[in-house]
Amino acid sequence: MALKGLNVTVKLPFLEIGGDWEPNQAEQKAAWEMYVELITRISVIDLGPDEGLLREALSSLYSLFATTRDILRRYGPSVAKPSRRAELSFGYIAVVVLNRVLRPLLATWHPRLEEYEATRPDKTSKAEHERNWPQATELRAALTSTQTMLLEYASLLGEVSGAPSLLYAVKTGGDDHG
Repeated sequence: MALKGLNVTVKLPFLEIGGDWEPNQAEQKAAWEMYVELITRISVIDLGPDEGLLREALSSLYSLFATTRDILRRYGPSVAKPSRRAELSFGYIAVVVLNRVLRPLLATWHPRLEEYEATRPDKTSKAEHERNWPQATELRAALTSTQTMLLEYASLLGEVSGAPSLLYAVKTGGDDHG
């Protein structure tokens, strides 16, 4: 099913992507693949103060680089070229999200956390050590901020792919359908 043009606005730190996007069939398929990757990761799920490991959250976000590269390679230039009547493409938006949303977060927090992890005493669990990190709350806040942007991106990809939204199930754990 071909979509008519969409007017897209994605708000990122220090940048707002806006314009028209007329996704072709390859872009719709690529959008579905990326949508599935996003909604099945910590990227769009709240990480409570005593839940999960910060390292795992960062690693999950980092893996989106390889996933995006794989999708871009597999679908080729057809997902990077805007249509004649549009300014945006899947490829453009995906690369901007990587470079403007994920890269700054990971470039800042990966080395900080790695440095702190190196100080973990042998008999202290990784979870306990992370909870004792003075910057843990700050990293969790940065993850939450990034999550907000990735939810917007995921919502757009879901719309483009033509799939019914699965974000409600993600946010509620699928307990209630409304």
